[in-house]
Amino acid sequence: MQKLHIGKVMVHMGVGESGEKLVKAEDVMKQITTQTPIRAIARTTQPAFSVRKGAPIGCKVTLRGDTAASFIETALSVIDRKLYRTQFDKQGNFSFGIEEHTDFPGMAYDPAIGIFGMDVNVVLEKPGARVARRKVMPRRLPRAQRITPDEAIAFLQEAYKVEVQ
Repeated sequence: MQKLHIGKVMVHMGVGESGEKLVKAEDVMKQITTQTPIRAIARTTQPAFSVRKGAPIGCKVTLRGDTAASFIETALSVIDRKLYRTQFDKQGNFSFGIEEHTDFPGMAYDPAIGIFGMDVNVVLEKPGARVARRKVMPRRLPRAQRITPDEAIAFLQEAYKVEVQ
């Protein structure tokens, strides 16, 4: 019950506007993740960036299971398997950014598409974490089932050969 695994991987691409640019970003994300992305909607109005509340400004996809594990393997190789301790939160989850989608294998630069960056958020879990999320009789996770940043770092170093600075 103490073995860590990847609960889910969320990949987000912020474009900042709707239209043709957002459609291109969705196509790129579909090629990279092999899943259909959904649109991210602006929560507030930002006049400085010409963003209105309720307007689509990006796309995101959630990966689970074997798809998530294979995507993480590829994404970590893109960033040369280097993370910083500051990229981990108190619950052992971590996030990192990828500057260009063209760094992924099989992706080439196309002037008609442009270059898109993305954010990758990874949630790590231990077996039994569903107790806190379930609808009927939810409970707090016991201390032994919570993940610390040090446990997450040890898991990544062992499973994915990640160097944490």
